[in-house]
Amino acid sequence: MKSAYENNKELLNKQIPSMTYDGKDFETWKISAREKLSELLGMNKFINVDSEIEIEYEEKIDNATEIRFTFQSEKGYRVPCHLLLPDGVQNPPVMICLQGHSTGMHISLGKAKYDGDEDMIKDGDRDFCLRAVKEGFAAVALEQRNFGECGGDEKGPRCYESSMTALLMGRTTIAERVWDVSRLIDVLEAEFKDKVNVNMICCMGNSGGGTATAYIAALEDRIVLAMPSCAMCTFKDSIAAMYHCSCNYVPKIAEFFDMNDLMAMACPKYYIQVSGIQDPVFPIFGAEEVFEKGKRAYKEYQAEHRCALIKGNGGHRFYADDSWPIVHKYLGV
Repeated sequence: MKSAYENNKELLNKQIPSMTYDGKDFETWKISAREKLSELLGMNKFINVDSEIEIEYEEKIDNATEIRFTFQSEKGYRVPCHLLLPDGVQNPPVMICLQGHSTGMHISLGKAKYDGDEDMIKDGDRDFCLRAVKEGFAAVALEQRNFGECGGDEKGPRCYESSMTALLMGRTTIAERVWDVSRLIDVLEAEFKDKVNVNMICCMGNSGGGTATAYIAALEDRIVLAMPSCAMCTFKDSIAAMYHCSCNYVPKIAEFFDMNDLMAMACPKYYIQVSGIQDPVFPIFGAEEVFEKGKRAYKEYQAEHRCALIKGNGGHRFYADDSWPIVHKYLGV
């Protein structure tokens, strides 16, 4: 006798998303798809407030200036960030850097705070901000909800209680993370436009940070380039195929979309999907399927030259040396 989980997996495998992009009339589809995705995420549950930015310190580090600041994204909720400005670069493009399930955004800064952090940084190119600075970009490390300073601890993220509570109110953790990044862009435009190029804002992340990047790219047009890593895969082969953190789940989303539709909604922004050929969490066969289906929108828009699939020779990590040359090629910087 099959289990309830086996039954649900079989049902999901038979599910045909009713709003998946079919290769026709892209612009009309994109409008309705974004409206539905926003509804599913619960984006209408958020109210914009004054950012009330507070700069905590500014100091010189190797090859850059680091500015630590916080801002208010919802009434009473503050988001901690670090902005790194590369030495000798005028008006640099910006890379927003989102860590996955780890002890926090300090990993992006290459700073070990807890046991195991050094291995996390060293073994997966996860010092996103330091590499971005090396590549001539300004970099922002943003602490995602339930991670690090925003609810995690030395053992890692604490997503379950917060994510389940959000669902009770028609919200999702993914929506909260999308909202925070959009409000960060507001802050960059209002407070740092004399230091960075606010017309060339990019977003990247690995694993849970890659998932957030994919949803942000689908909905936020001020992002010009998105680079989700080890996060893009069919729901049936990843999120539904094994244990995942509760923050990944959006009620009813498979009824309407699969992850290739997030890529399609991002079109025509530059899109670099990074996947590990040995990634057990987001298997390469599901990742390839998502990219090929998502690319149909780029073909329809005659923008196929704006998207790329990077296949890293390894597992669940980022692949900086494979990916950054494509960033420079696309942006011409």
